[in-house]
Amino acid sequence: MRRLYRVRQALNYANLSTPLGLLVARAGRARTAPGPGGLVLAHGYRLPLPIAGAFTVGNVVLTRHGEGYLTGALLRHEARHASQYAACLGLPMLPAYGAAAVVSLLLSGHQAAWNVFERLAGLEDGGYPRRPPLWRRSRPRGRGPAPGPGPRGTAGS
Repeated sequence: MRRLYRVRQALNYANLSTPLGLLVARAGRARTAPGPGGLVLAHGYRLPLPIAGAFTVGNVVLTRHGEGYLTGALLRHEARHASQYAACLGLPMLPAYGAAAVVSLLLSGHQAAWNVFERLAGLEDGGYPRRPPLWRRSRPRGRGPAPGPGPRGTAGS
């Protein structure tokens, strides 16, 4: 295992985020197995929340899906979240992520599109859409012309 992954693994145990992730996996009756880069993969999570297809707590990546779901781009996305836990000193990541999700929802109408943690982890890798902020969306049809330059390049000509 690369040194960086060992450091992440040690930090996330010491900051208690991985032990919390293991408790969440146990509460959700997920089957755990060692994964790449010091991650713990937890398949078959059964609790109703969160709704996401996969989520990470410390170095523990949880999913409702069976084995083989956590691969490729999605696993890389979740591994980046594990690194974010280490960078946020563990459990402070939870309220910080929640606040980022609320800000994203207010900005774009989607909890992940402008969430700084999801953007840094790679939106597309996590299966999230890129959405413009609400104020940049086009106006619905039938409400008159959009403001802008007139035919000669001057407004209102």
